[in-house]
Amino acid sequence: MTQHLFATIVTATAVAANNRGEGDGSTLSTLQKITRGSDQYTTVSAEAIRWGLREYFQNNNEEATNRTFNPDTDKYSFKDERFSAQDYIDDDLFGYMDAKKGSDNKDATTKRRGALEISRAVSLDPYWGDVAFGSKGGEKGKTSIHSTEVHCTAYQYTVALTPESLKDPARALLALDAIAAVRHVGGNHARFLYDFHPESIIIRVTDDPSPWIMDSFKRIGDTVECRKLLRLVGVGDVMAGELIVAGEIVDTPYENKSTYGEELEKLGVKTFRGVKEAITQAKEQLKIAQPA
Repeated sequence: MTQHLFATIVTATAVAANNRGEGDGSTLSTLQKITRGSDQYTTVSAEAIRWGLREYFQNNNEEATNRTFNPDTDKYSFKDERFSAQDYIDDDLFGYMDAKKGSDNKDATTKRRGALEISRAVSLDPYWGDVAFGSKGGEKGKTSIHSTEVHCTAYQYTVALTPESLKDPARALLALDAIAAVRHVGGNHARFLYDFHPESIIIRVTDDPSPWIMDSFKRIGDTVECRKLLRLVGVGDVMAGELIVAGEIVDTPYENKSTYGEELEKLGVKTFRGVKEAITQAKEQLKIAQPA
């Protein structure tokens, strides 16, 4: 059977903002938003999250990356513009497309679909329109005052990966390391510190091709709950032995003076208080030879 890896991550709660917008004093819409029910929520693109994962691979020298970012020149460069999923971890995990014409003017595009699929991250809390104002300093004028949308929230997103679809399946193990250590994301969140590592995580290693665990976390009061996951396991749609749950959620109080960790353990789910320990367990369940 083909083995699939799914993970749903919720970050810690922090202030999200994009400080690059400046204008004549009018409010700038610097946070991407979606409507859900009757409320608006802020969102972070999958491309921005991939930026953070690329940065991790580049800075930690886990394996050769084709695309690298130079913060001094603010530019990307490629070691090989012909791309190679065999040679480079980022070409293998994230895919590529090289759109060009051949000498006979026919389409000579080469492309590879990204093996690591990433959903858009959505805030756990509705956005109520908070705006911060500031000044650039120096001579005052119509552009000296700028406004920035800010949102104090946590974000939730899901990743999916089928290791055997990689040129080197062991790269799935490195992807797990990267997910647990993303410092920040790019795109609309490139100029401020928002720690995107998992505060809580659900990992599923299964032969089921559907994740089932997307959107498992919900905000309740000042904490985060996962009642949806308890139901999925309880009714048998997700097998307990396929799951690893870790982080703050394990210690979060549930009903009757219990915790979510205790309730999940009663159902047979492996739980860990530490995210890194859970990553180690997930690597063992993947049954892939560890890279040298």
